[in-house]
Amino acid sequence: MKKILALTMALCMIFALCAVSASADEPITLTYAEVNPLEGTTVGEMAKSFKAKLEELSGGSVLVDIQASGVLGSEDQILDNLLGGGNICDLSRISAFALTQYGCDKASLLSIPYTFVNEEHFWKFADSELAQEFLNEPQEIGLPLRGICYGEEGFRHFFFKNEVKGLEDLKGLKIRVSSDPVMTGMVSNLGASATTVAFTELYSALNTGVVDGAEQPTANYRSNAFQEVAPYLLLDGHTLGALQIVITDNAWNKLSEEQQGWVMEAAKAASQTCREKVAEIEQKTFEQLKEDGATVIPVEDKGPWVEACQPTIKANTEKLADLYQQLVDMGK
Repeated sequence: MKKILALTMALCMIFALCAVSASADEPITLTYAEVNPLEGTTVGEMAKSFKAKLEELSGGSVLVDIQASGVLGSEDQILDNLLGGGNICDLSRISAFALTQYGCDKASLLSIPYTFVNEEHFWKFADSELAQEFLNEPQEIGLPLRGICYGEEGFRHFFFKNEVKGLEDLKGLKIRVSSDPVMTGMVSNLGASATTVAFTELYSALNTGVVDGAEQPTANYRSNAFQEVAPYLLLDGHTLGALQIVITDNAWNKLSEEQQGWVMEAAKAASQTCREKVAEIEQKTFEQLKEDGATVIPVEDKGPWVEACQPTIKANTEKLADLYQQLVDMGK
């Protein structure tokens, strides 16, 4: 009887060890949320680059499941879920200013109108120690996620259902914005009515006249087929489309130190892909928009636009005036 019991215990231990070994060999899968399509967008190229690099570095032991085209919800919905303790995804690409409504004051500086004079200015910031300070802000204020890299989508422009030739034509128009005080203030300063609509509902809102216009980087404008319902693109370049990839604490903490290092290397690769692809994609997009029959309207003098936005610029930078000045000075 004792021999049988001992044999049974030995077999149990063997099975347990085999189970642990099998479990250890199973790859970790990280779910990555992207609200835009993967094809034809800078953010899509970033997502694909991150996935390829992380899976390469990890030898397939860490996999990335990209859920694109907003299937997991809008940025706000995803962030509400994650910051409320949910687990809808492990990583998400978000607008750099999206965390402003959750207490990240530094993040708001990246969406201040007419801050970045050109894309070189932005990348000088993204490569600096100051960028790391901004990426670490969620951790500093106790949010359960962290930024791992920056990217950009080119400058953001307004687009409309009906022709708009200049600043004076914005008066009274309903323009879709995300739930962000800087964007809301900017649109109001320009004489329009800021209207909050989820990104996933924007095509319908434009088509039915809930809003008269909206704003996006050029590639996102076309990849979401907004030119079908709002064919007038006004090149005011009010804000650079700064963005970042964030990872939740839950996902980060289940990774080993080596795996965390791979994630950061993959983030660097994604950021570099963004830098290389953004101009190429934007140029191709302009060519495609001409073929689509969209009307592209240049803004020759941005001075009146900058002046009109001063109330929002001052109101949203005064608490962090020195930090904002550092950001501005990088463009000189």
